[in-house]
Amino acid sequence: MRYITTQSGKIIIAEKDKPQLPSGHVLIRTEYSAISPGTEMSYVRKASEKAVTIGYSAVGIVEEVGEGVDELLLGQRVACYGVPYVHHAEWLAVPTNLTAVVPDHVSPEEAAFAGLGAIAIHALRVADLKFGESAIIVGLGILGNIIAQISNASAYRTSGTDLNSERTAMLRKQGLTHMYDEASQLAERLDEVTGGVGADAVILCASGPGEQLINPALEWIRLRGKIVIVGDITMEYSRGLMFGKEAQMLISRAGGPGRYDKGYEQENHDYPIGYVRWTEGRNIGEYIRLLAEGRISVKPLITDIYPLERAAEAYANYEKPTTTIATLIKY
Repeated sequence: MRYITTQSGKIIIAEKDKPQLPSGHVLIRTEYSAISPGTEMSYVRKASEKAVTIGYSAVGIVEEVGEGVDELLLGQRVACYGVPYVHHAEWLAVPTNLTAVVPDHVSPEEAAFAGLGAIAIHALRVADLKFGESAIIVGLGILGNIIAQISNASAYRTSGTDLNSERTAMLRKQGLTHMYDEASQLAERLDEVTGGVGADAVILCASGPGEQLINPALEWIRLRGKIVIVGDITMEYSRGLMFGKEAQMLISRAGGPGRYDKGYEQENHDYPIGYVRWTEGRNIGEYIRLLAEGRISVKPLITDIYPLERAAEAYANYEKPTTTIATLIKY
């Protein structure tokens, strides 16, 4: 089969054998895989002479089921997430814990972003917001956009900022009125967007120096409010501002409980729902439910769909000033 790898800063289409199918896994014929620009472009830019497989979010058709699998059927469309099982490849062997069935009326193109959807949902779970509370999302690329949409669908007071005016305009068209091109505009309307008490949580999806991103967030939150770090941000910030607010600084790691746990992922042992309500697999399912019920939409974000043979062009778009937000690889 063919798959995408990065080596010495280049995108290469390589070949290897189709994956073996362990017990508890399903073999998926990939239809689309989604590029996660923040994570993947970091790998591309840092790539050495050693080839590295990239990608972690896809959708496809179940072509074979492993021993012990009884919850998925041949021919079903499933979304899937998680390295090393999911990457940009024609075939994927994925533990059932990292899949979710996609209803017929949900577009596979949108379902392919299930990994990003799970990451977005987990970030909001880390923020632990309650009905009526407020969230500010900083950085409205594909991940920040999905977080903003889900926050809005959850009836949180949702606002956001991004230097790219097209990104903020896109969310305003979807009914999220408090999206601003400059942080100063958001600061001026802070009472309006938070109900006059300051933000309950600021979710940082941008990347860059901590002082430029974290310090303003510390000014926006209420007393004992939360900063949730999702993007690649350095950890320099004002101790005085943090002390003054008695702020909580939180890291959101990937798609939820189960990530990086060999027992949950490779060995496919699910966590009891009475002890771990939301796992990465259940978050994948919730993203698909939100699509199925029309509560969020990723279609407006999809700016490019490239066949596998032209994958290098897809990544090149992220190396130059562009309106690209969401990109799919088609198989």
